[in-house]
Amino acid sequence: MINKKVNAVQEALNGIEDGNTIMLGGFGLCGIPENAIAELVNKQTKNLTCISNNAGVDDFGLGLLLQNKQIKKMISSYVGENAEFERQMLSGELEVDLIPQGTLAERCRAAQAGIPAFFTPAGFGTEVAEGKEVREFNGKMHIMEHAFKADFAIVKAWKGDTAGNLIFKGTARNFNPNMCGAAKITIAEVEELVEAGTLDPNQIHIPGIFVQRIFQGEKYEKRIEQRTVRIR
Repeated sequence: MINKKVNAVQEALNGIEDGNTIMLGGFGLCGIPENAIAELVNKQTKNLTCISNNAGVDDFGLGLLLQNKQIKKMISSYVGENAEFERQMLSGELEVDLIPQGTLAERCRAAQAGIPAFFTPAGFGTEVAEGKEVREFNGKMHIMEHAFKADFAIVKAWKGDTAGNLIFKGTARNFNPNMCGAAKITIAEVEELVEAGTLDPNQIHIPGIFVQRIFQGEKYEKRIEQRTVRIR
């Protein structure tokens, strides 16, 4: 069995270069690859195109890369929690491609499955459809969307084994599974890394065939994007 374990985040991110296109899993701040993002900041890799549902917040997640001006283009769905993102977008410093959330997920999944393009009704009649092929199916208009082409996908899982099999926990099972195998190289950071054969096969969400590198993250803040509590 192939051992896909690497000993540190630095080794896991080997080969990421300026100008690469990178998928990053997570929903808001839930299930984001915190250790990998921190290392990208340390590496000072620039001119990145990042595909992620969110753009982090000002001082955490992808917001750290935005602060350092390391991101050239964001391909996202929801970006309303980051003031620096807004400033860079409005000033023209940052290229932005806003995509309906379901379309974003499906463009990841299509890349994972080797499907080059698909038709969806989402966005028809809006700016999203500009310049795209349009067809009618069952009396409803659809636009053609292409699968993403990314150099790296970086995901975060709760538990994994040395063969690359992954288990996600709770809400962290969001964009992470769809991004596995959707790029040339998939890197998984996990909270707990165990030996191959340890995990119950029935509990595995993503098989190791979709993962090229796996490492155990050193620490996780697991911040809450909008903390709300019930008044007692």
